Amino acid sequence: MSEKVIWATGRRKTSVAQIRIIPGKGEITVNRMKLDEYFPLEQHRKNLLIPIETAKKENQYDLFIKVDGGGKVSQVGAIRHGIARALSKVDPAVIPSLKEKYLLTRDPRMKERKKYGKLGARKGQQYSKR
Repeated sequence: MSEKVIWATGRRKTSVAQIRIIPGKGEITVNRMKLDEYFPLEQHRKNLLIPIETAKKENQYDLFIKVDGGGKVSQVGAIRHGIARALSKVDPAVIPSLKEKYLLTRDPRMKERKKYGKLGARKGQQYSKR
């Protein structure tokens, strides 16, 4: 019995999430932990499940997620991007609804680099008249 396994990668800031999706009961595992353990905040879990709700695929697939880098919010964004890409591979009919909510688009915003002569990316020395 060979189940169809779909792989997808999602990214946000410095986080990278590898998503493995197989037909199942809707269980989600993140870094070998249950979803509730890895993301204790309700807001993070809701944000992460947006692509599944948009595609109306609740309790149809098991998700095995490996995520690394960045903070929790960045990781949620990477996972969300990866889930959307995986669902678009499984069922191309959901692509328009995912695109409508910008779930297939990678968020291009990154941290701006520090420039020489500055205290940060943009902050400079305080001007002193005397």
